[in-house]
Amino acid sequence: MILHFLIIIFGLALFEVISSVDNAVINAHILKTLPEKYRKIFLFWGLLFAVFMVRGFLPFIIVKIANPSLTLAQTFTAAFSSNQEIISYVEKSKPLLLLAGGVYLFLVFLNWLFLEEKKYAFLVEGFIHRRGFWFYAISSLFLTIVIYFAIHRNPVLALSASIGATAFFITDGFKKNSETKEKELLSPHLSAWSKILYLEILDASFSLDGVIGAFAFTISVPLILLGNGLGAFIVREFTVRGIDLISKLVYLKNGAMYSIGFLGGLMILESFGREYPFWFAPLNTFLLFSIFLYLSYREIKHFKIGEVKDEKKE
Repeated sequence: MILHFLIIIFGLALFEVISSVDNAVINAHILKTLPEKYRKIFLFWGLLFAVFMVRGFLPFIIVKIANPSLTLAQTFTAAFSSNQEIISYVEKSKPLLLLAGGVYLFLVFLNWLFLEEKKYAFLVEGFIHRRGFWFYAISSLFLTIVIYFAIHRNPVLALSASIGATAFFITDGFKKNSETKEKELLSPHLSAWSKILYLEILDASFSLDGVIGAFAFTISVPLILLGNGLGAFIVREFTVRGIDLISKLVYLKNGAMYSIGFLGGLMILESFGREYPFWFAPLNTFLLFSIFLYLSYREIKHFKIGEVKDEKKE
């Protein structure tokens, strides 16, 4: 049982780290424009906000939405309760939670695959990206198919798929806006407190991917809190101490997105009754992380070899 929990926590922390790569890079670039005093304020208080306020409350809110008949107090109690009746009730809502989260994550993956600028790890990524206009057709077709099968199983399940899509488009709009705002935040004329406040809001929006993806690993809120909290702490440490290394790992974002796409598909299949062993999601996350970490280090090695050859020519 302890090994079971450790594997899930490890998978959750790893997924939180790789899915927060973009967030860490943006944070690091903006923190470089702040005095040391404000960096420490962001790292300490920001960590408390990121772990306890955002990643701490979001799982409870998601469980509450999936179980509307429970009061907020009952939702908190259910997360830590050993009462079989309450556990059984939450388990019954699992398909609704999984389908909404799965649709959200799979749309995040499709958006990255078709529309976002990226370092191509495979030739097919470039081919798909050059046909980005197909994102809207494929996403609409994907959502229509999911809702069609969900309606036949449970009309409320179809509604949860629609909620997942709505959550994606809302958060995607905010993330796209953050890309344009980043240049403004790098300006030395903007106050330090304004930058810190915006970084916290940005962190909250990015954390949604990690929290929703966590339900592919487990619906146990305490385990999600431990795993995501550990991952958030590691990301904050890398933001200051290892940002140069993260920037060099050019394919890590690819690994994060493939992991998100796989977990999204897994959650959708589970919502329709398919069952997978508890170690399947953590193993997938670890394998994808390892593959793209290897590709990133290979790229660094090739770059260094190229630099040496250029120096010899000179």
